[in-house]
Amino acid sequence: MNLIENWLTTNKKELIHIASDIFCHPETAYQETYSSKRLANFLETQGFRVTWKTAGIDTAFTAVWGSGKPMLGFLAEYDALPEIGHACGHNLLGTAVCAAACALKEDMTASGAQGTIIVYGCPAEEIMSGKIVMNAAGVFDELDVGVMWHPFDRNRISNDIWQSQDIKNYTFHGISAHASKSPENGRSALDAAELMNIGVNYLREHVSDDVRMHYAYLDNGIPANVVPDIAKTNYFIRSAKRSRTEDASRRVDDCARGAALMTGTTVDIELVKSCKEMKVNRVLAELYYDAMTRIPVPEYTDEELKFAADLSKEAGFENHGIYFTGLEPLENAPVPISIGTDASQVSHTIPLITISAATMCKGTPLHHWAAAKQAGMSIGHKGMLYAARCMAEGTKLLMETPGAIEKAWEWHNTHE
Repeated sequence: MNLIENWLTTNKKELIHIASDIFCHPETAYQETYSSKRLANFLETQGFRVTWKTAGIDTAFTAVWGSGKPMLGFLAEYDALPEIGHACGHNLLGTAVCAAACALKEDMTASGAQGTIIVYGCPAEEIMSGKIVMNAAGVFDELDVGVMWHPFDRNRISNDIWQSQDIKNYTFHGISAHASKSPENGRSALDAAELMNIGVNYLREHVSDDVRMHYAYLDNGIPANVVPDIAKTNYFIRSAKRSRTEDASRRVDDCARGAALMTGTTVDIELVKSCKEMKVNRVLAELYYDAMTRIPVPEYTDEELKFAADLSKEAGFENHGIYFTGLEPLENAPVPISIGTDASQVSHTIPLITISAATMCKGTPLHHWAAAKQAGMSIGHKGMLYAARCMAEGTKLLMETPGAIEKAWEWHNTHE
C-alpha cells in the first residue's frame, strides 16, 4: 500500500474543505489571521507542535513533527491579492504543503524513518516580503532541504529562474501653493514624480532585455487646485540576475534624484524589499522529477472540461482547445521567467525545490480573474492534491536515496 496516496485519499474531503474555506476568506499580506490559523489548527490535529510569530510576524507560524536529521522544511503561503482574492492560488498552495507534510509524516511513522518535518507558515508573498524577513532572521538555516510548489497551468518541475527584485518607494517633497493664484511659489512634487517616470521610460532602451521596471502612483490626496507638496511612487525593478537588478535600480535612483533637482524638490528613496534570483538546484530537480514520473496526473470530467472551454472562450485564452496536459519534461537548463517570489531568497540559504502543478487550464495567467475562479473549484482542488503527493513522494525518495541530500548541498555550494 502507498501510505502517502492513502492518506491523501482518506483526507481528501477535509483538505478540499480547508482550501475552499481559505478561498472564501481571502486575506491580503500580513492580514492572514484566519487563513494561517486554519492551516495551523489542522496541523495540530495531525500531531504537529505549532508556535506563532515566527521571525516576529503575527501571521507566521512554525509547525514541527519528529526529531533529528534530516530537517525537512515545507513552505506554505496563504495570502490573497487585493480586490481579486486568490487569483494566485495560495489557498491551494498552503493547503497542499500542509497535506504533503502530513502524508509524509504518515509514511515515516509507519516505516520508522528518522527526521524532522517542519511546516513554515509564510505570509505576505504577494508583496515580496514574508520569506525574505524570515530568511534574514535565520528561520530556515537549520534545514537540510526546503520544499514548496506553486499553482500554474501545467505540471512540471519549476526549473525556473524567478527574478531578482528590488521594491522601492520614491517620495518627493515640494512646496505647496495655490495652483492658480501663486503657482510660482510652489514646487511640485508631482512634477518631480512624473519627470522621474519619463526618465525611467527612456532608460528602458538602455538596460538588458530581461530587466523589468514598473511603477504605480500612491495617492497623495491633494486636489488639482493645489501645487502638491508630496507625491509617492512604488517601483518594482527586476531581472534574472542580481547584478543587473542592482545596476538598473541605481539608475532608477538617479532618475529620481535628477527629477528632484529639475523641480526644486527633494526625494526620499526607500528600499522596501530586495531579493536575489531563484537558485535552481539540479540535483533536487532531477530527483523530484523522477518521483513525479511515477505519479498519475489528474483526470478531468466532462463538466470540468466544459468549464475550462467556456472560461477560455470568455477570457480569450489561445489554448486551441487543449486545456490540460500531462507531466512536462525536465528542461536541460533552468528557464528564466518574468515573475518573482520571495522564496528566491531562501534558495540561496538552503537547497530548495519548487514543483508546479496545473490548478488552471492552459493559458490562464496568474493574478487573473480566471485563475481565481479555478482556484475555488474542482480543477484547482485536483491540482492541489496532485502537488501534495508530488512533494511528499519526492521528499520520501530524497530520504531513501543514499547521499542525495549531500549531493544537493554540494550543488548548492558550488553553483551560483
